[in-house]
Amino acid sequence: MSIHWYPGHMHKASNEMIETLPLVNVVVEVLDARIPYSSSNPFIGNLCTEKPCIKLLNKTDLAEPENTQLWQDHFELQSNTKTMALDLQHYDPSKKIIDLINKLSPQKEGRNTLVMVTGIPNVGKSTLINSLAGRHIAKTGNEPAVTKGQQRINLRNGIMLLDTPGILWPKIENPNGTYRLATTGAIKDTAMTYEDVAFFAADFLLTHYPERLKERFGFEEVPKTEMKLLEIIGAQRGCLRAGGKVDLERVSTIFINELRAGILGPVSYETPEIIEREMEQVAILIAEKAEREKLRIEKSAAKRRNAKANKK
Repeated sequence: MSIHWYPGHMHKASNEMIETLPLVNVVVEVLDARIPYSSSNPFIGNLCTEKPCIKLLNKTDLAEPENTQLWQDHFELQSNTKTMALDLQHYDPSKKIIDLINKLSPQKEGRNTLVMVTGIPNVGKSTLINSLAGRHIAKTGNEPAVTKGQQRINLRNGIMLLDTPGILWPKIENPNGTYRLATTGAIKDTAMTYEDVAFFAADFLLTHYPERLKERFGFEEVPKTEMKLLEIIGAQRGCLRAGGKVDLERVSTIFINELRAGILGPVSYETPEIIEREMEQVAILIAEKAEREKLRIEKSAAKRRNAKANKK
């Protein structure tokens, strides 16, 4: 599946971050607590290897608390990394975050501590900026990619924030990561169809949250397939076309938007264990692809040698 989600401003923003990084004292990365791994940009991870990093797991009201703690423990095994679990919609964590920044990078007289705030689209980065600044500075919204360029914000407490655009990365090796990003709304809805995303989410919920589905939709018995689940929900919601056939696009849109809003309750889409298994499979697929490419190149080289020999 070809997904176009890496517009030009993201490439430009990546280059600007690389140029600015030598001046940065602390990197703050905002993650979605429902998908802490899939919402963590590997580009940012590579940038932060030598810098103190704070990973903020936001939207904890939409994720399972036990799972969020698993990810905090996992991330804090990395060097120079601290974590915090946040719910920026309902609580102001500014003081705790500022205290942690000062602990990781003690302030020097006459110099501001430069803090680069990063994160993929729609994880709450701009909401965090506004919270830390105590005023509305960064644009916020449910649509991904609201912030387009870097801006510096002086908190007037010895800390200078560098607000960076939400950037994705050109290619995701793990296809499940792509669907998780789409399910939570990090990728623009035009990049994938609601039907594709709904089938992925329905499969996940049927496997991991069947009782939640029964409670929400009043099932006596949980449907066996994703299609059956969506058909039943569509019938309940009146998403029907002529002849009584379910309007799959309409019910998929309703289903995904309710899921994003937390109407089905807190849902966590990945654990460190799940990701470890998936990445093992990804490594096998990458190795197989590399081997096929090697054989292709060798065959092409052999054909050229044979053609050259025949000419002689």
